[in-house]
Formats: sequence, C-alpha cells, structure tokens
Amino acid sequence: MSSTITDVKAAVEAKQLRRVYQSAGREVEALKSLDLDISVGRFVAVKGKSGSGKTTLLNCLGGLDSPTSGEILIHGRPIANLSEAERTAWRQKEVGFIFQAFGLLPTLSAYENIELMLRIAGFPRRERRPRAQEVIKMVGLDKWANHRPFEMSGGQQQRVAVARALANRPNLILADEATGELDTQTSYEILDLLRNIVQEQNVTILLATHDELVDGYVDEVLQLSDGRIVQDAR
Repeated sequence: MSSTITDVKAAVEAKQLRRVYQSAGREVEALKSLDLDISVGRFVAVKGKSGSGKTTLLNCLGGLDSPTSGEILIHGRPIANLSEAERTAWRQKEVGFIFQAFGLLPTLSAYENIELMLRIAGFPRRERRPRAQEVIKMVGLDKWANHRPFEMSGGQQQRVAVARALANRPNLILADEATGELDTQTSYEILDLLRNIVQEQNVTILLATHDELVDGYVDEVLQLSDGRIVQDAR
C-alpha cells in the first residue's frame, strides 16, 4: 500500500458527477449529478437494473471513461481531468479491474496472465515472478499456475482474474459483475475471497452487481437508479 495515501480517509469521492452520451441524435444522461463517498478499506456493492449507470460509474472511477462534468477524487487525487496518458499510468499503478467474463488471455497460463499485467505496469523483471507467485498463492491457485484458462473451471478463472487485479498492489479494485458467470457455490467462494482481501490487504473494493448473495459479504449496498444513488441500504 502506497505510503502517500495512509492518511486519506476517503478512497473514492465523486461530486456532482455527470456522464452524457449522444445516442440516435439525442442526449442520454447515464449519470445525473451523482455524489459518492467511500472510505478506505470498504467492500461496497452498487446495485441497480441494467441501464442504471453501474458500469458507467465504474468506468469513470477507474479512468476508462471521462465524466461530462463533476469531480472524482481517488485517495484524494483528482482524476477526472487527467490526460489519457496520465490516466493510463495512474490505472497501472493504483487500480485493479475484475470483469464478468474474466478477461484472461486464453493462450497464456495463469502465471503468464498475471506476469503480463505486471510487465505492463512497469514492474522490474526481478519483482515480477515473486509477485505473480505471491498473488496466485493468495487466491489458492499455486498448483494451477501453469494451467491455461480452458483447463480451469469458471471459479478458478475468476480467481486468476482476482490475482491479476491484485498484482500491481492497487489501492482500489473495481469489479463489474464479478460473480455474473458463476454458480451459487462458486459465487460464495469468490465473494468470501474478496471479503478476505479487503480485510487483510486494506484494499477498497467497489462491486457493481445484480447478485443478491453479496449482501452477506459487503459493508455497504448502494442502490443506483437512472444515474442516481437512490438508497444506501446499510
């Protein structure tokens, strides 16, 4: 964990966040003057129907998309107006991403998928192997390090994706429907893994989901509707 953020209380702050798209000649307001404040070391679920703005919110917070207006601070750093190059460099060092469809490269082993992420993030060669091995062990897949995705179950592939998200020692992990492709038992296992990561690593996780199972694992449930947070369920 970076020593520069140890005194920052808020992991994520969004102020009057708007994202407007052009679609079929008209404006679609995906986020509507949204305010958000999430403390460091929290596991937070964002729920809402399809089209409610969940993925747009995660993309803006992770620097994959730029808001139309408003302010985003991640561990006190404003990111909304960073250049594309600055956002890319920031993401590589500070943020981990987990996707519904796992996003693993099929021709690479579990170890190679993780090591590639470290290479992209600029980790020195001498640090890549021990760090990749460390996070593979952390998610309980050290015996599967040399297996490729098609040789693993869906739950194992998602564990590799979690390890990859952890590899660069992020302060924030953004997960979009991380249990969407998994059966109930495997979803429990992945949610338990994410809960343990939050507790042991002091990482903040924001999970966009439809999954009712998350309620027993997260610290907070935010309900999103038509681009606005309409309910804090806890």
